[in-house]
Amino acid sequence: MDLWWAYVLVGLVCGTFSATFGVGSGIILVPALVLIFSFPQKGAQGICLAAMVPMALAGALRYKLNPRIEVDMLAVGLISVGGVVGAMVGASLASWAPGAVLRKLFAIIMIVAATRMLLTPQSAKRLQNVQAHPQAAVEQVVPSQVNGQEVPPDSAPRKGDSHEGPG
Repeated sequence: MDLWWAYVLVGLVCGTFSATFGVGSGIILVPALVLIFSFPQKGAQGICLAAMVPMALAGALRYKLNPRIEVDMLAVGLISVGGVVGAMVGASLASWAPGAVLRKLFAIIMIVAATRMLLTPQSAKRLQNVQAHPQAAVEQVVPSQVNGQEVPPDSAPRKGDSHEGPG
């Protein structure tokens, strides 16, 4: 393992990127492992998933300890349940799919995701609004009632809004 420093450097880049943008480091780590370190696609995916666990836990803990950031632990738990099942299904699918096919699908997914992010800047703002005001997002879909009267979704009170008049 003569290139130990290169693995540490890639890990540093992936951990920083992952925690800064809240994404899995796989979008950097899998291509780096395949293209720089010459790992086969499936091996790179396995390494990435294993390396992601401590990175994700460290990043999530740092977010959770920040009093300015709300991390909804119920959402974490529910997403984790689905994620564990999905990981088992995905690993099974990857075991029989040819590595070349996985590599091409991975590249297509990255291209589509990047294109959507570049062409639809409002989607990021919408997601931030949903994360900041989940009840308001529900109220935009399901009409709410205030004082027994129907309120249009765009004027429904949001969490944290004052419902009292001035003074």
